[in-house]
Amino acid sequence: MGRGLYNDPMLTIEDHRRDSAGLRYVYPVVSRRAGGVSVGVNLNVNNACNWACVYCQVEGLVRGGPPPLDLDLLEAELSGFLEEALRGDFMAREVPAGARRLMDVAFSGNGEPTSAPEFADAVLRVGGVLEHHGLAGRLPLRLITNGSLLHRPMVRRGIARIGSYAGEVWFKFDRALAAEATEVNGVPVDPVRAVRNLALCADLAPTWVQTCWFAIDGEAPNEASREAYCAALRPLAGRLAGVHLYGLARPSLQPAAGRLGRLAESELAAFAAQVRAATGLAVSVSP
Repeated sequence: MGRGLYNDPMLTIEDHRRDSAGLRYVYPVVSRRAGGVSVGVNLNVNNACNWACVYCQVEGLVRGGPPPLDLDLLEAELSGFLEEALRGDFMAREVPAGARRLMDVAFSGNGEPTSAPEFADAVLRVGGVLEHHGLAGRLPLRLITNGSLLHRPMVRRGIARIGSYAGEVWFKFDRALAAEATEVNGVPVDPVRAVRNLALCADLAPTWVQTCWFAIDGEAPNEASREAYCAALRPLAGRLAGVHLYGLARPSLQPAAGRLGRLAESELAAFAAQVRAATGLAVSVSP
């Protein structure tokens, strides 16, 4: 199995193509935040999402949800890929030497994973594959989500299952001021509701906040934005695992791409220090 005849260049942190393994639902990436190979599970194969973040790297992004899932195919693809990664030569041929380790299986991809009506069943299937390969509790199961659909019982059930597999959630929370959140995420965002969903998620599974921090039109988030962010997370400090703060590593493929700018590593580090001091949360930084 794999990427045709494996004639493509090795994976890099810039290469997050969803067809990199020649599969429909499963794709490997070298993740700078995970620190090795993340096995992605892409439920949104039609490039549809209920958000439209300005920094999104999905080409041809459209608004909406995914088509019906073929859960049998998803299960077979994941099992076959893990077999190749664990016992074949995929790592040697496709992954740089310093990243040849499996770090997680992550529901991510080309849209919001929890928008699939079969999301909870997909989690169950993936958990079963991990158990079959002796990886349950050893290889983390993660969900990368915008957290907007926690009001759906199916979504909460799926997240609870992730928690039962000793997995975790990376919950997108980019800005705490409504106007800024709406601009960054491309839809009307109520930060109060987002924080409420974040708290609910944290009660179902270990939850990290993931925040993309960057400049728009040459302007970094100002002090009011930074203080609002800290104030929003402070009440949840004892319930959250921490914050993944990251910059723009790959170019946006959205219409606003030209307005976005990377921040210096020192600026990200300074904001991380502010968040730690204000909330007591652990903060990791990926420039």
